[in-house]
Formats: sequence, structure tokens, C-alpha cells
Amino acid sequence: MPRALAELLRGAPLSPGKVEFAWKASVGTALGRATAIRLEQRVLLVDAQTAAWANEVRRSSRIILRRMQSLLGDDVITEIVVRA
Repeated sequence: MPRALAELLRGAPLSPGKVEFAWKASVGTALGRATAIRLEQRVLLVDAQTAAWANEVRRSSRIILRRMQSLLGDDVITEIVVRA
């Protein structure tokens, strides 16, 4: 992610739209369409359309978490929980 985009996102107030934008920027179009997300406390809940998509998110969760943290800040999301 370009540094300027991350700085703009971090400076904006936290909202569901901001988290959704960061999610789609972090995972790409296909995975973004196959999942729905919700932030509760500092846990990102990911509902996947299928077990295969859920497995893909679980497999990539460390990378996704780092990307999300780079966009939103380290303290916004500390964990990703995937549900199929």
C-alpha cells in the first residue's frame, strides 16, 4: 500500500466504511466479495461465503492482519476470527 493512503486512512475517524475499505484493499476483489466483516472491540470477525473461502482467510490471516494494521494502525485490530 502506498504510504500516503495509509496516512490518510489512519487520520480518518474509525467507521465501518473505513474498515471495509481497508479490508478490500488488503485482501483483493475476489476475497472481498466472498466475505463480510465486522469489527468488535479489536477483533475483526470475518464471515466467509464458503468453507473454502474461510480456509483461504485463515491461511492468510497473518498477512492480512499486518496489512490491515498498516492501514488502520497497530491498535485498531489485534485479531482476525474467521467463520464459515
